[in-house]
Formats: sequence, structure tokens, C-alpha cells
Amino acid sequence: MLLKTLFFENSSLYSSDLQLIEKFWDEIVRQYSKKSRHYHNLEHLENMFNELEMVKNQIVAFDLMAFSVFYHDIIYKASSKVNEEKSAELAVSKLNSFHLSKEQLAIIEQQILATKKHQKSGDNDVNLLIDADLSILGAERNIYKRYTENIRKEYSVYPDLLYKPGRKKALMHFLEFESIFKTEHFRNKYENQARENIEWEIGIL
Repeated sequence: MLLKTLFFENSSLYSSDLQLIEKFWDEIVRQYSKKSRHYHNLEHLENMFNELEMVKNQIVAFDLMAFSVFYHDIIYKASSKVNEEKSAELAVSKLNSFHLSKEQLAIIEQQILATKKHQKSGDNDVNLLIDADLSILGAERNIYKRYTENIRKEYSVYPDLLYKPGRKKALMHFLEFESIFKTEHFRNKYENQARENIEWEIGIL
């Protein structure tokens, strides 16, 4: 399903204002299509939805999670340490115009914030979301290699002297998890390859 169709169908559950939905969609496209976006772009959203489609029967509130996917990286600057917080804040401020309850907005906010540290949650929807977000780590080596190149482009403001130690630290953080993926589906599908990919990347940094 096309991202735009999915966004419109999902938004239509909570608003009949098509102009407003179109406005929100245009903003999503504009943000994710910035020249600085080499990985955190619309293709990343498509990949996440493709992964989540396979576990849709396990998701309690797919409509809320869909909003979380669309907004989780809407604010993204390589030099910022508060991208997730700002993305969550923007999501709540926009979606507050829809007929969503405070509880539903809080769920979306928490899901987006969970993509910052990727810690295991007591909420399985959160775990499925962060696993989908990290699924690239378990991709085939050539795809993973392209991902690492795109991440490097996003951080081009930093010289290797700063980038390499920072990237290595982030990768080691994943290896320290008992398991990178928090749900059985993603663990079975990607865990082994993800660890091999990460160790390979650390080795060439």
C-alpha cells in the first residue's frame, strides 16, 4: 500500500477534514524528503510498514502505531540529541487536531520516544515498533553496507575522527543487549545477521 493511501485511510478514522489530512501529509513528505535525509527518509517508513504488515495480527492498535511510524523521525538532525523528543512533541501537537483521546496521543508519544533507546518494553506494540525500526540491522550484507554509507552521509558534518568513535559506541550499545530484537518474530528473523553485520561494521571503522 502506498504511504499516502495509508496515511489518508488511517487519518480518516479520526478526522473528516481532508484538507487538514493533506496538509499533514505534505509536511511529512517535505520533512522526510530533505536533501540531508539519506536513510531516515520515506523509504525507511515504507520498509517499517512492510515489516509490520507481517506481524499485524500481533499489533493491538495498528492505527496508533501507524501514526507513530509516520512521525517517529519527522524531526531529524544528525547534530541533535533530542530528535525523538521533538518528533513526539510535533506528532502530539498535530494529531491533537484529530479526534484522538489524550490516552491515544500519549500512546503515540511513548512509542515515538521508545525509538530513542530501543529498550525492551512491557508493551508488545512498542517492542514491535522498535524492532521494525531496527530491522535494517539484520538485512543482507550488501543492503546493510548501503545503510552504513547512507548513515555516514547523514553525519557528514562530522569528520572521521569524531564519527568513527561515536558510531562504534552506538553499535557496541546494540551488542550489549541480551537480544537486539525484543519480539520472537524479529529475533528469529534478524538477530544472528544483525550481530554479524554490526561486528563487521565495527571491524572496518
